[in-house]
Amino acid sequence: MDLKEFLAPPSEVARRTGPQDRIVFSSRVRLARNLRGFPFPGWAKKADRMQVYEKVAGAVAGLPALAGCFCDTLDKLSALERQLLVERHLISREHAARTGGGGVVLNRQETLCLMINEEDHLRMQSLRPGLQLREAWAELDALDSALESHLEYAFSPEYGYLTACPTNVGTGIRVSAMLHLPGLVLTEQINPVIQSVNKLGLAVRGLYGEGTEALGNVFQVSNQMTLGESEQTILEKLDKVLRQIIEFEENARTTLVEKNPKMLFNHIGRAYGILANAHIIASKEAMNMLSLMRLGVDLGMFPGVDRSLTDELFLLIQPAHLQLLHQEKLQAEERDILRADLIRNRLRSVSRPGPPLPAAGSSA
Repeated sequence: MDLKEFLAPPSEVARRTGPQDRIVFSSRVRLARNLRGFPFPGWAKKADRMQVYEKVAGAVAGLPALAGCFCDTLDKLSALERQLLVERHLISREHAARTGGGGVVLNRQETLCLMINEEDHLRMQSLRPGLQLREAWAELDALDSALESHLEYAFSPEYGYLTACPTNVGTGIRVSAMLHLPGLVLTEQINPVIQSVNKLGLAVRGLYGEGTEALGNVFQVSNQMTLGESEQTILEKLDKVLRQIIEFEENARTTLVEKNPKMLFNHIGRAYGILANAHIIASKEAMNMLSLMRLGVDLGMFPGVDRSLTDELFLLIQPAHLQLLHQEKLQAEERDILRADLIRNRLRSVSRPGPPLPAAGSSA
């Protein structure tokens, strides 16, 4: 099965909607599991990792939730295909770099993805658009229970599920959401918010997780510890914090519209001017400018323009997606030119922004 044909087109991905999706790009729940009797991937020989892959792939084959899924080893995927999965947040950058027993399982809807032999034998995750932590957890919990009837997990009555990293021991759960927070960035409130979130024992990371930048004003918020708290407690805690952040972002946008509309108009107007006219643009600059344009769309400054346009461009301008679009290997300089061409062409029918609409800054 060809992964590039299996993946949904970027236009379809961009049209996926969910609660609070003007601020929350996506919700994710991930579980870390290991198989009893096998060394963890970091210490395992290739033969052990391959045996784990075969066991997991065999268990997956009979599950209704993963009927018609994509399942293969990373060895059989090209570097481009692995990077496509990273850019869609379906696998980690670390997993993309692994071969020799590494594998991936993905359902048709792209809501369920399993990484085999990443840091742990099995890292399964559920992804949903918007703020849907409970829905993602329900789907993943059902999958975990189904798999556990076919696989024997490494489990301690005292500590819970055993994992390669001590911070994942216990429930093995990681709950996170990807947030678009340009209002807090523009009003210079983002650092106090991050500090407050960190004090609550939660982590704030960039676009592609730990050690990455918050490109396009996109931040990931997740729990840090899994031991000593139930899955439900972790979900409720994160959901409460996320709703507070959403309120802060909505209030920041309202403040910008009501008290500093010229500054806001200037930022969004300049972003549109660059995107609509640039002939060379790097990925980082394009992401940051598209973030501001997306904010303008949300604030009614681009009448008739749907948010799916900016969300699709967010994906299409990433290096692997851009390379796939042109069906050839591209150097960085070539990508910067083609990225600018793509954006200019897509914005050709989009008129320059008008002033922000006061009512658009209020909460939905």
